Amino acid sequence: MPRRPPRALLALAAAALATLSITVAVAAGHPAPTTLPAGGLPYQDPSLPVADRVHDLMSRMTLDDELGQMTQAERAALNPQSDLATYRVGSVLSGGGSAPSPNTAQSWADMYDNFQRIALSTSLGIPMIYGADAVHGHNNVYGATIFPHNIGLGATRDADLAQRIGHATAEEVSGTGIDWDFAPCLCVARDDRWGRTYESFGEVPEIPTAMTSIITGLQGATLGGPASVLATAKHYIGDGGTTGGVNEGNTQLSEADLRAIHLPPFKAAVDKGVGSVMISFSSWNGVKDHGNHYLITDLLKGELGFGGFVVSDWAGIDQIDGQSGFSAADVDAAVNAGIDMVMVPTDYKGFLNTLRAEVNNGHIARSRIDDANRRILTKKFQLGLFEHPYTDRSYTATVGSADHRALARQAVRESQVLLKNAGGILPLAKSSKVFVAGKSADDIGNQSGGWTISWQGGSGNTTPGTTVLQGIRSAVAGSGSVTYDRYGNGITNGYTAAVAVIGETPYAEGQGDRPGGLGLDQEDLATLSRLRASGVPVVVVLVSGRPLDIAAQLPNWNALIAAWLPGTEGNGVADVLFGDYAPTGKLPVTWPSSSSQEPINDGDGQTPLFPLGYGLTYPGGGTATPPPTTTTTTSPGPGGCAADYSVTSTWQGGFQAAVTVTNRGSAPISAWTVSWTWPGGQTVTNVWNGTYTQAGTAVTIRNASWNGTLAPGASATFGLTGTGTAAIPTMACS
Repeated sequence: MPRRPPRALLALAAAALATLSITVAVAAGHPAPTTLPAGGLPYQDPSLPVADRVHDLMSRMTLDDELGQMTQAERAALNPQSDLATYRVGSVLSGGGSAPSPNTAQSWADMYDNFQRIALSTSLGIPMIYGADAVHGHNNVYGATIFPHNIGLGATRDADLAQRIGHATAEEVSGTGIDWDFAPCLCVARDDRWGRTYESFGEVPEIPTAMTSIITGLQGATLGGPASVLATAKHYIGDGGTTGGVNEGNTQLSEADLRAIHLPPFKAAVDKGVGSVMISFSSWNGVKDHGNHYLITDLLKGELGFGGFVVSDWAGIDQIDGQSGFSAADVDAAVNAGIDMVMVPTDYKGFLNTLRAEVNNGHIARSRIDDANRRILTKKFQLGLFEHPYTDRSYTATVGSADHRALARQAVRESQVLLKNAGGILPLAKSSKVFVAGKSADDIGNQSGGWTISWQGGSGNTTPGTTVLQGIRSAVAGSGSVTYDRYGNGITNGYTAAVAVIGETPYAEGQGDRPGGLGLDQEDLATLSRLRASGVPVVVVLVSGRPLDIAAQLPNWNALIAAWLPGTEGNGVADVLFGDYAPTGKLPVTWPSSSSQEPINDGDGQTPLFPLGYGLTYPGGGTATPPPTTTTTTSPGPGGCAADYSVTSTWQGGFQAAVTVTNRGSAPISAWTVSWTWPGGQTVTNVWNGTYTQAGTAVTIRNASWNGTLAPGASATFGLTGTGTAAIPTMACS
């Protein structure tokens, strides 16, 4: 649906000033504008190709017009708001938690339209573009649908679901006027101590690469369609691989490893037409990404062919020289490296003065300024902002809608990873007598995590939704009952099960770094102790943004579900607990046996508590079927390659297996292949951490791009699901 068209005054004002603009533009060295159509200027004519419109508009722009387009300011820093027009500022953003008052979808739409009216009041009437971090739904807006954070979506392995979530988010974002989403994060998290681990879809590039489908959901098949918002691939590049998992730290990798691990999701994003790329605060081998010409211009724009525009992160250019604030040298380095729009949230005036001086003294070429503007304006035209600059209010009612919450509930249940189910205690019967405890059982803030309403998030009733406890209460029926005490006080041995909903409290970047360990807090440990002392079977629902150090406690639990950070629809957790849906989630990261193993990743030779891709299941509404305990091990093949195959879970008509490939030779292996013939006509349906082909009953699985090289004694694990009866095949490894 179209937004309201611009006022007729815009065209009249622009036409009246056309002669002056032409004189200034020619003097600045730009080509003269093309012939004006009757009643308007060529760049205002939607029938013309976008490239022609950009060319015509740029021919009319002064240097100050162009510098303004490269500038992004935080909404609260625009004081007075008329500075948006005075300084020709091209973009406004809301930082985490920066919202109008009251924080409603209607207020956001009104705020956006007010800013846009100011932007359109300039002589050329170039609309602004407004950015926000809608990283798991439109999470700055009270009442919006909050989807699971990316680590949970990675556990679903469901690229179609991710695309649908992208579209739902785009509808809610559009309903508040916002044109530009600073998402998705395509980081490959390699150290769980990093406070942004939950923003990663997974620890291997194949998972975030597959989930770039969310970009299509956000932008649509092409920009400018209904509920189309500009997506952002971030943070380019290597932010998930810093030494020690330090936020904004240094990623020490060879170029080959950087390309193999961290580049593939960005290539996929470029191939999908992502409109913008945000640069990482981090460094690569000691050089800040924000000033790295090779990474931005040569690799991203050149080799990958990225045609959108590059934006810096929050005051990111300030860090290039390691000093407080930005200097002229920082501005030179960032813009010359290839950054097109600079996020200077609180000092847009100082930035513009510095940028102008650096262009005038020749430190930044005018051609670089033109290139940045061409990229930015192209996206504004493609989004349709010149024709429809105001909020499309037909989407405002979608914010927090029932349809979107139903989609989020689906995402929650698909993201649940069943890690332990001793004695088949799960699923619970709906007639069970259940005791519920834990600090996150009835806390919408805890289950939503960081980047929810505020930057770091917060515990408590932060936004409307359904807590896990409410979901459990809705699921229990008949003679069943639910008793709740946060701390586990009052439990007796008369309950069917005690469900402990525990884990992390909200955090975001910086404050979420955990270099000292990943253990449970004292409240969780005390609650678990009370529950265990009752003799009631304990089912743990772990709400966290990453794997935690739980190996010491796990033997005392009858079942464990990794719920990640599910967002506002906690009834999706109950759907799995009570068997309405069988768990299908698979670990998107390797689960360490202890914090001392960090960083731990698949194929690095360490023995995890649970490997990448692990996840049990059971038939929905039924009793879990114990998987076969038999495993098979091949004799080492050529070069010492050996494989161990085990069935990890079964269900009616299907099964899951894990295969560990080990180099038992004395020389490195550069690539491996495992093959077998099914004994009973089984069919592989999905493989992770490898690529596969099946011809008839013959299966061949080869290494992924990142786990083919194995040193002597090292191993790599891949997983698979299949249809038919679980079987133990005879394998060959080479």
